[in-house]
Amino acid sequence: MSSDDASTSDQAKSPEDPSAVAFSLENILSGDHENIEHPTAPKEALTSAGGWEEEAAHEDVAQGFCVECEVCFAAQHRKGTRKRHATRPLAGPHGKKIKRETQEVAPPTNEDASNGDAMHVDGAPAKDSDEELERAVDEASSSKIDVVLSAQPTPGSAVGEWFVERSKYIPLRLTLEERKYLRLLEAALNVSEYTDKIDTIGFGLSKAKRIVHQIRELCAILSGLVLSADYKHGQALFQDRDFKSNEKFYQDIFELGRRHKIMNPDKMRSTYGKLIYILQDSQTPEVKDLLGFTCVKPIKTVHTVLEEHDALDLLRDDLVSVATKEIYSEGRTRRDVQRDIKAKERAIETLASKYARRGSLSEEQVRQCLYSIGDNHAFLRTNRDPCERMIAYLKQYFHPTHPGDSKSSLAIKNGKGGARLTHDHSKQYAYVLQSLTLWREILHDMFHLWTLAEQDLLNENVPYRLRDTGQGLNRVQAAPKTSRMMHAILNRAQRSIGSWVGSSVIHMGDHNVPNALMFIDKYSQVYRILLPICNTLAQIPRLAAENAALRSYIDNEWGSPDGCVREILADFFRHGFDGSGAGNYFDAGSCIDGRLTSAWNWCSTLEKKRFFPVFLLTGFIGFDGEW
Repeated sequence: MSSDDASTSDQAKSPEDPSAVAFSLENILSGDHENIEHPTAPKEALTSAGGWEEEAAHEDVAQGFCVECEVCFAAQHRKGTRKRHATRPLAGPHGKKIKRETQEVAPPTNEDASNGDAMHVDGAPAKDSDEELERAVDEASSSKIDVVLSAQPTPGSAVGEWFVERSKYIPLRLTLEERKYLRLLEAALNVSEYTDKIDTIGFGLSKAKRIVHQIRELCAILSGLVLSADYKHGQALFQDRDFKSNEKFYQDIFELGRRHKIMNPDKMRSTYGKLIYILQDSQTPEVKDLLGFTCVKPIKTVHTVLEEHDALDLLRDDLVSVATKEIYSEGRTRRDVQRDIKAKERAIETLASKYARRGSLSEEQVRQCLYSIGDNHAFLRTNRDPCERMIAYLKQYFHPTHPGDSKSSLAIKNGKGGARLTHDHSKQYAYVLQSLTLWREILHDMFHLWTLAEQDLLNENVPYRLRDTGQGLNRVQAAPKTSRMMHAILNRAQRSIGSWVGSSVIHMGDHNVPNALMFIDKYSQVYRILLPICNTLAQIPRLAAENAALRSYIDNEWGSPDGCVREILADFFRHGFDGSGAGNYFDAGSCIDGRLTSAWNWCSTLEKKRFFPVFLLTGFIGFDGEW
């Protein structure tokens, strides 16, 4: 603004000017209240009242470039018309940063970036949010993460480093002796009232003393159970009645429970959370001093066992893909299945004899490592494959852009049928496809995420706070490692799809997802939603073919078995992904976690659907049963 303009403006605002608006209650309440200025307010306050957005807008910007290019290129130019903006690196101190951002899309967006500083509390603090975004991009595009997230090598092909990287997060299968101690641990946790006495408000003793008392009580119960199960072994362990001298025993038995849970997410459903919270509290420095020992040790994985005995070449052997492959029986003859079983057994024995180390690594330990990798493949089949089957159903029964008729349309409207989003058919199709793709990527690398989640939960440098989140008292704790990995997976899913509908915010350490334990528990339930639906859809044609009465019922209601399948899928794809499920409009929507909340909400309303009898006829007993 020129000096003449400034003087004119000052004269207009002077109290001598008859046109100036007086500072009175009458004028404040009038319609011209925006032009009123306090008579004692300094000029600096009046000129800077625009906020940070206006200040940023007045900065010097290179000609031909918008402000967003310099502030946050990746977040503003991820989708829409801005995605097509032409870019070139700018000269100056920010040139290198902008060049890097034009090559890759940073996963965090507005809300993610705001949470970045709070989450990275266990490392050196970042200088600014831009450096934090750059680091997330670097980790998302690192070669190791790409190796872990890549497709599994097929039997007979070169395996490279795939099994080496993946085995770092595959827990070792429990032996028979370890399973005996696992049962003792579960028994002790079942009778413990740890969380009832610790996660509460208003107790006499300090929290640290209460924690130490409860941990010692649990260890005493474990000692008694071990003594009753094996008197000689228990007597040798606990003859001096000193907890500190048996530190290794307690570390081993707690590690067994954690390892078993990672490999079997459907086990220890009422005791694992209690175990993790006990170990989380035992990691605080004050409790460590009072307790005299630590209860936590690293998870024993396939990689650590083989690395300890210098046998990592086992995981680079091309025969390992045959020895660990999952053998399917659906649609195959008995002869083909038996041939695959014998080939797998021969491969296991060949590798066991080839890589066993006399005096250190036995053949049985090599078999145990191979069986553990096979368990991981079985986990993927149960948890990840339903996502792939639902994606196949989506592409088979629905067109990406042209629905054809109203029955094949996936369009939803806010307020109709409980929906909280408004999407036309093509947008809802893309929204469902990207949600299922993201779930598939998360479940593909669930063991890695679970390992990082435990590291976040048991990190003594990341404290938690007890807070009422609207669902009772919960431990709210940041999860920096889990969050970084989730952003890497989200970035991979976004690149594979090419476009993204809705929000890409990942809730972590807030009232929606208080900590990494809640996050892991949330996504370990995906197969409980999708698997019963997939099984029902697969059995509908068989039901119609085997029973004439059921075929008549299906034909009368839906026209054909194919019409019944289409209606079930259309209803799920519409209202299982419509932003519903939360108690208010702030916690629902299209964010990463809100998509799963909507799917759970659809499951709770299944009995009200007109196709619910079809589910019952196929053997459906619930989303929390056996299939």
